[in-house]
Amino acid sequence: MIDFIMQSSLEKIFVDQTVFKPEFTKASVLRGEEFAFQIAYKARTQVWRYCSVVVESELKKNIELYRVDNVPSLAPVYIDRKDNDYIKTTPGLFPDVLSKMDEPIVFAYPLSWSSLWVNVKVPQNAKKGIHTIKLIFDNPALNIHVEKVFTLNVIPAALPKQNLIVTQWFHCDGIARFYNQTMFSSANWKTLESYLKMAAEHGINMILTPIFTPPLDTQRGGERLTAQLVDITVNQGQYSFDFKKLKKWIDICQKHGVEYFEMAHLFTQWGAKCCPKIMGTVDGKERKIFGWEMASDSEEYFAFLDVFLPALTEFLKEKGVADKTVFHISDEPNVTHLDMYQKVKAHVTPYLEGFQIIDALSNLEFYNQGVIKHPVPSSNHVMPFIEAKVPDLWTYYCCSQNVDVSNRFMAMPSYRTRIIGLQLFKYDIKGFLQWGYNFYNSVWSMVPVNPYLVTDCLGAYPSGDAFSVYPGMDGKAVPSLRLKVFKHALQDISALELLAEYEGKEAVMQLIEQQGELKFDAYPRSAEFILSLREAINHRIANHVK
Repeated sequence: MIDFIMQSSLEKIFVDQTVFKPEFTKASVLRGEEFAFQIAYKARTQVWRYCSVVVESELKKNIELYRVDNVPSLAPVYIDRKDNDYIKTTPGLFPDVLSKMDEPIVFAYPLSWSSLWVNVKVPQNAKKGIHTIKLIFDNPALNIHVEKVFTLNVIPAALPKQNLIVTQWFHCDGIARFYNQTMFSSANWKTLESYLKMAAEHGINMILTPIFTPPLDTQRGGERLTAQLVDITVNQGQYSFDFKKLKKWIDICQKHGVEYFEMAHLFTQWGAKCCPKIMGTVDGKERKIFGWEMASDSEEYFAFLDVFLPALTEFLKEKGVADKTVFHISDEPNVTHLDMYQKVKAHVTPYLEGFQIIDALSNLEFYNQGVIKHPVPSSNHVMPFIEAKVPDLWTYYCCSQNVDVSNRFMAMPSYRTRIIGLQLFKYDIKGFLQWGYNFYNSVWSMVPVNPYLVTDCLGAYPSGDAFSVYPGMDGKAVPSLRLKVFKHALQDISALELLAEYEGKEAVMQLIEQQGELKFDAYPRSAEFILSLREAINHRIANHVK
């Protein structure tokens, strides 16, 4: 009465699915790793059906069940910028939200496929060898009884700690707006902590920190809801600073395992032409003291930075996070902005001695001319930086990385999201940046949006670009399928690094590139490649730990 089909975590089960891969019933995993598989289901009858689901396994207490819910996309791709490696290019429903199943009941539709996400957090002390995971779907009244069994082989080796620095930009304004909370109220802090915790659990170990409202994705002349951790007081033209909120932010992040911090950009996006929005209490009244109306190189703003940056850096040193903190000048400048970028950066650099300055930019001229030592080029422009042997190189992707390279759009197959792990490993990339952990606004933040209803920033960016988590009704962050798949990519890197310790990186790359050279824009286009490769990696690791 209900059909059940086991599939890997690299499949996206659409409501109108007609073709399935052969059932995915076994895999291996390292200790401390998070693993997942899916079970697609659909009623064979003309009306809906339901049944309970029970998990039987030695690992039961480490298993979570999620329902994969669908969200709409009116803009799954750019019409003029796409390749052939998308699942769908037309508007529709896309599987993405992972809703925790508090009640273990499956509801099957007669016209639509649904899927269950079975998430296994393998403990560090898991017994080596075979573990069975049996899922029993049962409703005696409707004569439904189906058992599905997955076999998980635990390799007696611990997945190493993640070395890659990963940031997905954290946006406080969307959280406060969605829940109608006052920014940094007690209720808001509780909600923010849920989002920070989930970020850390999924490998995001660097957090964009709003010392003042980040000057990102804002219409020129417009404003985003104020999110400013540093309280500023101006009395008779003299500045003073209170870092209590910033201290609390850092404490919460560290509590959940975040190690690195990036300070909000000191100048506006796409050219460093203006000042960020900065609020202050001036002679007893709160008002905006800097913003779009003031040039970035104005005497007034430079005078503010002359006192603010020494106070901030001193606080970061006292807090013990200076060696784990980076600064930004301006996001995504191009060569036409080079002179202004160089001018404002030259002013702040003396105050940031000992701190890294990194920025997303893809013109090699910034590096060749010595304007920046730590550029972060996009994944489709990174090769010239690799060839120039830029040390400790990072890369990033956003909406513009839509042809050939990896990304996390809803319309892309999951293997295209996960392949980034192999690419970052090959090229010794030290950090990865993506702009949208939880951006719940339209393009340029002109209006807020409900991410369950608007997944494409009101048509500006392909669905999946702007956020990886959803706002739960209970004030807690809800993961997306794409967030989990990206975490699996990060785990792939750790597994590869472990194997390289045993066999050397050259041998590992030979294993990866048996089907041909791996590049950012050229790689095997199948889930089977990644799944079989991880099995081969795990098998080789197992040979060293018997």
